[in-house]
Amino acid sequence: GAMGGAAVHFAGGWGGNSTVLYEGTHEPVAVTMSNVKTGQPMTGAQVYAANVGSTVGITTELVTTNYWGQTVKGAAAGSGFVVTQDGYILTNYHVIDGASSIKVAFVDGTTYDAKLVGGEEANDIAVLKIEATGLTPVTLGDSDNLVVGEQVCAIGNPLGELTFTYTSGSVSAKDRAITMENGEIMNMLQTDTAINSGNSGGPLFNLYGEVIGITSAKYSSSASSSSASIEGIGFAIPINDVKDMVTSIMEHGYVTGKPNVGILMNDVSSEATLRYGIPSGAYVESVLEGSCADKSGLKAGDVITAVNDTAVTSSNQLSSAVKNYKAGDTVTFTVYREGQNQTISVTLDEATQERADAMADSVPSPVK
Repeated sequence: GAMGGAAVHFAGGWGGNSTVLYEGTHEPVAVTMSNVKTGQPMTGAQVYAANVGSTVGITTELVTTNYWGQTVKGAAAGSGFVVTQDGYILTNYHVIDGASSIKVAFVDGTTYDAKLVGGEEANDIAVLKIEATGLTPVTLGDSDNLVVGEQVCAIGNPLGELTFTYTSGSVSAKDRAITMENGEIMNMLQTDTAINSGNSGGPLFNLYGEVIGITSAKYSSSASSSSASIEGIGFAIPINDVKDMVTSIMEHGYVTGKPNVGILMNDVSSEATLRYGIPSGAYVESVLEGSCADKSGLKAGDVITAVNDTAVTSSNQLSSAVKNYKAGDTVTFTVYREGQNQTISVTLDEATQERADAMADSVPSPVK
């Protein structure tokens, strides 16, 4: 009896008395949905019951070519959620990136083949479509109204196996500038809600049952490892940051109004800075003919060091600065050219697939 913590309690001595297991009894937890969508907070159980049918598991098939030219098939898993009754589903771009086929599964076991409507890699969102009607979409909330310490919860498929798992926690911080694996800098909500591989693309709810974020990332203790060991630090894309983008993708297949400069760029090397005194910035390698950059007078060899009043010391910073504007906006680039600084006004183009294809045809590297 000296060993504490036993789950079974024994009554009586070691003699002839019987051994008794003590069992508690109580009424099952009743999950009533009477206060859903009435502006009143819910319990975690109610949030789950109201929204698990709107959450999906996503599996993809990936076909790649290995070093020896052989075709290799693989699979990936993630999460998503229904945003319209007629079958539009929102997830992360990295969940479906490179997929040759996509399937979604609901909690009742129903599965559908899904088609990619469009995606936005820089903002890590993708919209899928399934042939279904009468679905129950989630309710989108206002992520700007969140406060640090507010309770939130997630539904998703951690590890791709533990399907429709509920986890909960709090908002740990807002407006975190997080550098993703692809170098993009994204604005994120930080949460201690458990987020693991397979949760990507799933919904993050407030206790009003509204989606206020898309679970997307988790810190890892090793940059070379996809198995994150740091606990309690997860991130979600604020839903307000992508609402308009999602609508554009559903209506047009891409995000309308997204700005494009029409240049291929790189970072200024530290050697060029130290040896030749060239300032840090975005080095213009090539200019697309007919683009806003071409029309404004930007030239290959220019170094862009500022966008309006925002200093730029790298190509990633230029991309991030330009994302704060819309196509049609006029911005002022500060440019270092042949030892002199000058300003150039640029009226931003719209980023379209045609423009991206034109840039890809003119240079061997992707458009920035």
